[in-house]
Amino acid sequence: MNAPVFATMGCRLNAYETEAMKDLAAAAGLGNAVVVNTCAVTAEAVRKARQDIRRLRRTHPHARLIVTGCAAQTEPETFAKMPEVDAVIGNTEKMQAATWQGLAADFIGETEAVQVDDIMSVTETAGHLIDGFGTRSRAYVQVQNGCDHRCTFCIIPYGRGNSRSVPAGVVVDQIKRLVDKGFNEVVLTGVDLTSWGADLPAAPKLGDLVMRILRLVPDLPRLRISSIDSIEVDDNLMTAIATEPRLMPHLHLSLQHGDNLILKRMKRRHLRDDAIRFAQEARRLRPEMTFGADIIAGFPTETDPMFENSLALVKDCDLTWLHVFPYSPRNGTPAARMPAVDGRLIKERAARLREAGTRQVQQHLAAQVGKRHLVLIESPTMGRTEQFCPVAFSQPQREGSIVPATVTGHTDVTLLA
Repeated sequence: MNAPVFATMGCRLNAYETEAMKDLAAAAGLGNAVVVNTCAVTAEAVRKARQDIRRLRRTHPHARLIVTGCAAQTEPETFAKMPEVDAVIGNTEKMQAATWQGLAADFIGETEAVQVDDIMSVTETAGHLIDGFGTRSRAYVQVQNGCDHRCTFCIIPYGRGNSRSVPAGVVVDQIKRLVDKGFNEVVLTGVDLTSWGADLPAAPKLGDLVMRILRLVPDLPRLRISSIDSIEVDDNLMTAIATEPRLMPHLHLSLQHGDNLILKRMKRRHLRDDAIRFAQEARRLRPEMTFGADIIAGFPTETDPMFENSLALVKDCDLTWLHVFPYSPRNGTPAARMPAVDGRLIKERAARLREAGTRQVQQHLAAQVGKRHLVLIESPTMGRTEQFCPVAFSQPQREGSIVPATVTGHTDVTLLA
């Protein structure tokens, strides 16, 4: 029996869930299959999923092809109609052992070829626990799924459902196991990480979880948190930023735009000054703090002055690592009905944002020369600083170790040590 082939698109959470599916498929005895875990964050992501499915069918002509993930959840009919596809399963179903047992038993008739239930009815996180997903040096722990917000451009809540949190005790136990296995860094992941705890008894906050992990897992050298909504950051998280050296000084911010009117039309919960205030306060508490950010270029009704506000935000918040998204309409979202910006202008604005991001990276790299960092080694000659900046080593290092290193120079994208 050939082991299934898995193809993953999109976010870290998808990659995390692919590891869970591998275990479920293996336990069920599924063989001779290709599983495509799709992303729906943009229309381009869905187009690429269809393209990859056709390519995978050509390279695996006799395998059963199964499509899952956010795009399968939000538009199952799109994939069910593809002649290359044998089965479509939703984001809830992909985490259930019974689904994989049915697939392994070839229990796919006319009615079972599409297994996608209402994601909004899901009230609990799946019970999967992945010990060791990532590299040998870094592991990822899913603590939250779904989103209760309804930003006008975003399809993700319809792919992931409403927000659900993993209880703190479960998270701590998993991290203890990861530390016992030798992992030196753990990253907390989720769809809307700062909403963690709202559905749990006493409604704890993300900062409570971070402080609890650091207190109860004293042997964990490094803890990271992934993308956050800065307006929802709680007092305990700010305290952790200020006082906990094991919490890494790198935050990825879901900012999306730098103009107040566009932020309101996006139905975001912060204004421009909120983002700037947070960045300044976090850096006051932790001077070495660096920021990544998501920014959308060409949102409907965006004028030149509105775009210039986004461009200025890169400097105003001193952002380093930019994820720039050219706006693309998602059917079923309110923004798709708003007056569109010309496609060529969207590309031009996205390019200007990326150029600004490149300049910020260059500035950050140059500022590190001569500084000493504790670098987590990801491969024999490559690692990451506390601020998640890549470092290339001239001599091989032990993978998974944390080594002190002095930065001697940099390339366009990497520090040298």
